[in-house]
Amino acid sequence: MTQIPAVLITGASTGIGASYAERFARRGHALVLVARDATRMEALAVRLREETGVKIDILPADLTQATGLATVEARLRDDARIGILVNNAGAAIGGTFLDQDVDAMTRLVALNATALVRLSRAIAPRLAAAGEGAIINIGSVVGVAPEFGMTVYGATKAFVLFLSQGLAQELGPKGVYIQAVLPATTRTEIWDHVGADVNAMSNVMEVGDLVDAALVGFDRREPVTIPPLHDAGQWEAFDGARKAMLGNIVNALPAERYRTPA
Repeated sequence: MTQIPAVLITGASTGIGASYAERFARRGHALVLVARDATRMEALAVRLREETGVKIDILPADLTQATGLATVEARLRDDARIGILVNNAGAAIGGTFLDQDVDAMTRLVALNATALVRLSRAIAPRLAAAGEGAIINIGSVVGVAPEFGMTVYGATKAFVLFLSQGLAQELGPKGVYIQAVLPATTRTEIWDHVGADVNAMSNVMEVGDLVDAALVGFDRREPVTIPPLHDAGQWEAFDGARKAMLGNIVNALPAERYRTPA
C-alpha cells in the first residue's frame, strides 16, 4: 500500500462506527461505510466530504443476511485500496438467557461473531500478502466478565477477544496488526435497543472519548486496548496469569485431584 489506506467500517451510521469514520477521515483516509441505514450514512458522508475532502463510499448492507455479508466480503477481497477493517457492527438484546428469544440470540451471534469472522477472512489474505494493514475488532469488557449477566452478548464479545488474539498470533508475523478494543458502558444507541436508559447509568463514557483512546492504542500497536481501565497492570496480570498456565495444561494424565475418588 503505497498510499494512505482506505478504511472500511461496519456499523458506521452512528455511535462508535460514525466516530471512527470522522477520526479516520480527519487523518486523510478514504472510507467505505457499511451499515443498514443508508440515509444516515449518506448524511455523515456528505458532512465528512465537505469537512475533509476524502473519498467516501456508502455500502448499505445487513450483515445478518447472506447477501449483505457477501457484498461486503467481495469489497474487502477485491478493493486493494482498503488496508484497514474496523469490525464495529454489533447488537445486544435485553433480558436474561431464559427470557431471550432463541431466534434473536441466533441473529446476535450472526452479527457479533459470524460476520466478524467472515469479514476478517475476506481481507486477511490480501493484507498478509501485502505484508501490512490492520483489523480493529470492537469487543467489550463484558467479554471477560460473566458476572455482568449479559450471557449471550458477553459470549460473543469473549469470542471477539479470543479471535483477535489468535489472529494476532497468526497474522502479526506477516505484518498485519490486529487490535481488540474493549469498551465498557458507552453512550450509544445500543442501550435504546435493549430498553435501557443510558442517562440513568453511572460512569458512562462518551463515544468520542472512547474512539480517541482506542486510536491512541492503535497508534501504539497495542494488541488489546481497554479505554476505561485506568490500571493497565491489572490487564497485564490477568493476561500474564493465563499465559503462565500454558505450560501446565498439556499433560497425559489427569490432575491428581481428579484421580482421587470423592
